[in-house]
Amino acid sequence: MSIVIEKPLNKLIIFLATGFYAGYLPYVPGTIGSLIGVGVFFIISSLPPVYYLLVLFLLFSLGVYLSDRAEALFAKKDSTHIIFDEIVGLPVAMVLIPNGSGWIAAGFILFRFFDILKPYPIRNIEEKFNGGFGIMLDDVAAGIYANILLQVVRLYVG
Repeated sequence: MSIVIEKPLNKLIIFLATGFYAGYLPYVPGTIGSLIGVGVFFIISSLPPVYYLLVLFLLFSLGVYLSDRAEALFAKKDSTHIIFDEIVGLPVAMVLIPNGSGWIAAGFILFRFFDILKPYPIRNIEEKFNGGFGIMLDDVAAGIYANILLQVVRLYVG
């Protein structure tokens, strides 16, 4: 696999799309991306909900661009090196969820479960949409599934 990264912008795209090069780790790059997503959650968790959602929208939009460009640079559909989607997907799972270690652990586990299993319609999203939009959207969907379960638990646990 050859990558054309001699241009500074291409270097920046690869740096960000791979989660500061963590996507190059040989084992569980998606899980590492999700852990970086926990850090993003910590940073934005104190924002009012409307700003939290705005930041997620901006990160999603940036992720579509980065993932689309990185996929072209890697010359491989949804390369495992691209982990920006997991970085954004985890905070999606945590929308309106308390910032506590138990909630974060549950959100992390549920997000990884849905991201790996890809139940209907997540797998269809991945197959239907190409490029950066498809790369990002399936992880957002996994985050939404995880969030729904967390909200149900939150409703009953308090």
